[in-house]
Amino acid sequence: MLRYVAWLVGQVLAGSLAVARRALAPGPFAEPSIVAFPLRCATDLEVTWMASSITITPGTLVVGTAHGTDTEPVTVFVHSVFEADRASVHAGLREMEDRLLRMTRGPRWEEAA
Repeated sequence: MLRYVAWLVGQVLAGSLAVARRALAPGPFAEPSIVAFPLRCATDLEVTWMASSITITPGTLVVGTAHGTDTEPVTVFVHSVFEADRASVHAGLREMEDRLLRMTRGPRWEEAA
């Protein structure tokens, strides 16, 4: 858990610096996008932790969720202020989710999935 929290604190600090840099730099401030991101998180705790992690990171915000079914995963809708490239947003969210699932399910969670 400490490893994930330390990584997340680093992301919050890096995001804060990026927001400050964009605010002080000349030119456009934002390149916003909203992406749908289907989660691999299975429990309410994992979904809540993931949504909270996204929202506390400067420059991103969960604006909605779609509840999963037996055949479809929970999906979060994420507003990214600074990244218009949806593939980049997905890659960053996937890294966050990988780290979160490693914390909640253990280092070999992918082998069990």
